[in-house]
Amino acid sequence: MKKIISLIIVVCIFVISLNFTGCKNQVNYEKFTDYSFEYFDTVTTIIGYENSKSDFDKNCDKIKSLLEEYHKLYTIYNRYDGINNLCLINSVNDGKHSELTVDNKIIDMLSFAKEIYTLSDGRLNIAMGSVLSIWHNYRQDGLDNPENAELPKYDDLKEAYKHTDINNLIINENKSTVYISDPKMKLDVGAVAKGYAVEQIAQYMKKNGMDGYLLNVGGNVRSVGHRRDGEKWKVGIENPDTENIEKPYIEYLEIEDMSLVTSGSYQRFYTVNGKNYHHIIDPETLMPSDRYLSISVLCESSAYADALSTALFSMEYEKGYKLIESLENVEAMWVITDGQQKYSSKFKDFCTEK
Repeated sequence: MKKIISLIIVVCIFVISLNFTGCKNQVNYEKFTDYSFEYFDTVTTIIGYENSKSDFDKNCDKIKSLLEEYHKLYTIYNRYDGINNLCLINSVNDGKHSELTVDNKIIDMLSFAKEIYTLSDGRLNIAMGSVLSIWHNYRQDGLDNPENAELPKYDDLKEAYKHTDINNLIINENKSTVYISDPKMKLDVGAVAKGYAVEQIAQYMKKNGMDGYLLNVGGNVRSVGHRRDGEKWKVGIENPDTENIEKPYIEYLEIEDMSLVTSGSYQRFYTVNGKNYHHIIDPETLMPSDRYLSISVLCESSAYADALSTALFSMEYEKGYKLIESLENVEAMWVITDGQQKYSSKFKDFCTEK
């Protein structure tokens, strides 16, 4: 399930620019910002502190090059010449899928998704593509023609659900191949791919000395290294009540070398007979989850934060809370449909004033 364009997290930087002098090298750092609209169908913001714009631009070019690479590998909507990507893995020829040799970046991401499937007791299942594609089509038709918006037929959803067994995704790491044994099964990695890509890019940046950066890829926020002034990054979680203009954010957090991702029900939706139906589908009911307005996950890895924020949406609060508490250095915040906010045991430790 693709997270929406410019999801829920808005990066709130309160320092316009900052110069400071290093003890040995006398380096003056400035804050620079770059925007992109090309990858993962969303807005990417890159903020970093460098001693020159040319250094910042050089790093941004590399970051965007990696984003492009991951985008082309993980998309389920487009094919690219010379690339065996997810779209090609999903394609059916002569009534069956083909076994394809793929880049290890696909192997690793799909293996991670299987891990999350087990961790979440099946609440996040990238093999749900047959169901999610039905919802996607009805949602798009409803947005294009709101007066004729309809819900999918439940019998069609139940039939599609028969083809969502993740065990039919066959990954051969030794051969670097991927094969879907059920010809009617499709992969949808929207709840995993963007966060996984952001985390891999963050790890590349850390290994190559790109310190003091903040990435915001469509709401997947990842701070890389330490801010050059020694302060922490301040980020905000958007208020699900979008009509409350006096309180646009419900929490502010200070983070350092961490990721914050929010999944929400209030931005990506369509309306049928006066009721909104969002994009996060419960694998048990095959309908949009109706427990929460938003869920935010804070942890070191953007991959885990992205995946868990979606998985928790289909869990009862008590079960989700227990899962988060069982994970080391992972925190979460739930906004219930009545507006009540609930927190894991240490989430508030990161909260700060505006």
